[in-house]
Amino acid sequence: MKNNNSDPLVKKTSIGGQAVIEGVMMRGPEKIATAVRKPDGEIIVDEQELGSGRRSKFVKLPIIRGCVGFFDSMIIGVKALMFSAKFFEVDEDGNEIEQEPGRFEAWLEKKLDSERAMNVVIYISVIVSMLLSIGLFILLPTLVAGFLTDFLNVHNNTVLTLIEGLVRIAIFILYLSLVSRMQDIKRVFMYHGAEHKSIFCYEKGLPLTVENVRVQKRFHPRCGTSFLLIVMVISILVFSIIPWQQEAFTHIPFIGGIFAVMPWAIWRLILRLLLLPVVAGLSYEIIKFAGRHDNRFTRAISAPGMWFQHITTNEPQDDQIEVAIASLKAVIPEDKTADIW
Repeated sequence: MKNNNSDPLVKKTSIGGQAVIEGVMMRGPEKIATAVRKPDGEIIVDEQELGSGRRSKFVKLPIIRGCVGFFDSMIIGVKALMFSAKFFEVDEDGNEIEQEPGRFEAWLEKKLDSERAMNVVIYISVIVSMLLSIGLFILLPTLVAGFLTDFLNVHNNTVLTLIEGLVRIAIFILYLSLVSRMQDIKRVFMYHGAEHKSIFCYEKGLPLTVENVRVQKRFHPRCGTSFLLIVMVISILVFSIIPWQQEAFTHIPFIGGIFAVMPWAIWRLILRLLLLPVVAGLSYEIIKFAGRHDNRFTRAISAPGMWFQHITTNEPQDDQIEVAIASLKAVIPEDKTADIW
């Protein structure tokens, strides 16, 4: 079937996912599926039902849904990565390596059953990932911005927040540019491109074949890369409302005394962490709005994230497209209206 990238979309789907090690994870309205191509060439698909809590009315409320989805996606992503990684613990001859569990894993399995022990490992991995992200993208920019404003003798909150935001974006670009040079990450980014192309094909109502998917665009406006960039921009706006002067908080009942004695740099960091769920929720609503409308304003919002995808996606090979298709087919709901964006 002949196709081109200018074909209009039949619908915009809420189905999305992420690339994993030699595979793709897709999340639909009812299921999560992770498809991985094993070293022997076989494609294996792991399907998991979404819990009822993720589909409750509360988690679908504006702002709340973005905040819950942000943390939920981290947990789902780590699970998918761990699932894909276990197929590639092989030696030079391609034979699976039987690894003895570490002391911590052995202790967990002794105290808990294997499934609960795995859940503990997953949550610990998420917490460690969040701490590293906080250190790299929140703590470091805050410290750098504080140093620069002290050096320049500028203590205006708006200027401070703007400098901090620009430093955060610069670190993000540098981080992506460095990791994209790694050979293994290049393949992950190829699967990322396959994920986008397959979703575009599905949104155009075309049969999910390698031929139809191959010709689609690899840059998708509702990608997680776009979401992360919007988070950084929204954080500049939200954090700018926090007064720079420490005295502004010293008169608050019960906690004013704490503000008075604790270093203001620490409180600025704490306030940013407390506001992170708000930033994530607002960012989700913006990308949700931009995904539902097509005009100059929404195209301007999506443009920076689309540009970033030149770094985070690569053109996939046909065998990688096959994996993305397998993952996507597994989460398409029977009710064709259930996954409308």
